Amino acid sequence: MTTASVLVTGSAGRLGRAAVAALVEAGVSVRGFDRLPTPGLPDATVAELTDAAAVRAAARGVRCVIHLAAAPDDARYPRGPAPDDGDNFLSHLVPANVVGLYHVMEACRQGGVPRVVLASSGQVVDGHFDGGNLPATVTTRPTPRYLYACTKVFLEAVGGVYARGHGLDVLSVRLGWCPRDAGQVAEIAADPDNQDVFLSPADAGRFFERTANAPWSGHHVVYATSRPVHRLCYDLAPAARLLGWTPRDCWPEGVED
Repeated sequence: MTTASVLVTGSAGRLGRAAVAALVEAGVSVRGFDRLPTPGLPDATVAELTDAAAVRAAARGVRCVIHLAAAPDDARYPRGPAPDDGDNFLSHLVPANVVGLYHVMEACRQGGVPRVVLASSGQVVDGHFDGGNLPATVTTRPTPRYLYACTKVFLEAVGGVYARGHGLDVLSVRLGWCPRDAGQVAEIAADPDNQDVFLSPADAGRFFERTANAPWSGHHVVYATSRPVHRLCYDLAPAARLLGWTPRDCWPEGVED
């Protein structure tokens, strides 16, 4: 394992690849961590988040961990009546998003990693879309969409605990929707609300580069989306103030990147 200054977990995913590319372009030495091999990144651990020893080894010696790895959503939403009422809470969400998060934060605490960036989700304030209480701000009361979003409320709370209790600089980012496949692109195209929370890979990459390199400290929550088409759903001003980042793209710009 070579020397790296930033660890990106979930480095083989859509957001992870965007973050790695932007960091490398900015001259940052990057290490990856994913359950799958990371294309084009020689220094990348292939392991599960539940492997505490692998997480500790990957985080050793870095100055920043950008934690993107997670079980990405609910298996079904909305859930139907029995027998079509299964979920992935115990099988996927708890191992990756609860236990895995704990291993990452402990690796940072034990290894003296000073800066941690945690991928939360705009789904934590999803209930405010129905009531029209928008744009959601960093102080908007959480109204999580379903069980996946509940794990992200937990993630933000854990980030605060480690910031206050162990002196880590922690940034929780409530991300918009960076589509992973053609089906998700079609979902965004069909719904104006989805278009307004779209996050292009290029905007995501620039955002995560700033989380690693901008001179921020303390504990913060911010939102990150591309520019809205119809209305502002999330308050992007805190990210601009803290990181010097503003989005450039607007749906559907960059969706094919």
